[in-house]
Amino acid sequence: MKPSQAVFLDRDGVLNELVYYGEHGILDSPASPEQFRLFPWVGEALRRLHGAGLKIIIVSNQPGIAKGNFTRKTFERIRGKMTIQLQREKVATDGEYYCFHHPEARFEPLRANCECRKPRPGLLLQAAREMDIDLGSSWMIGDGLTDVKAGKAAGCGTILLGRMKCELCHLMDEERIRPDFIAANLLEAVQIIGRQSI
Repeated sequence: MKPSQAVFLDRDGVLNELVYYGEHGILDSPASPEQFRLFPWVGEALRRLHGAGLKIIIVSNQPGIAKGNFTRKTFERIRGKMTIQLQREKVATDGEYYCFHHPEARFEPLRANCECRKPRPGLLLQAAREMDIDLGSSWMIGDGLTDVKAGKAAGCGTILLGRMKCELCHLMDEERIRPDFIAANLLEAVQIIGRQSI
């Protein structure tokens, strides 16, 4: 049986909105179900991917537990809200792979510089093994260079979400990494994939 093609998606900033934490002045992942909001175009984007015969797999660094920002129970409640919101859009993912480690974790069991933490490709490689995916004809879509690096290391096509800024251009040059494409959001990324004759 022929291996499947897939689109690997980072979660936060791709499927759902990032949250602004004013006390720290940063944008970060939601730390509660109440903060989790899917982008309005996600349902249409994922329906198009499934319609094209592509598997949809989330691959996401989730160090919030390791940092003490929330508990595993809260993480599962956030996942539950995501599932419900996707069901309302009449779509679902085919797999979810998360890295909970962080090199400076407050909790010893999660303190690791592991192979599954992007920019390393461990999550994509694990999914490929378990779900029989052809990485060379698959895509990685994310909103950070860690996603691009992980996708490149796994042999996937890569799409970076967001607008190009001078700082990002310089960082790409310093890191010697470039996405294959840049898109404003997930729906635009799906349109790019559709044009690549997959």
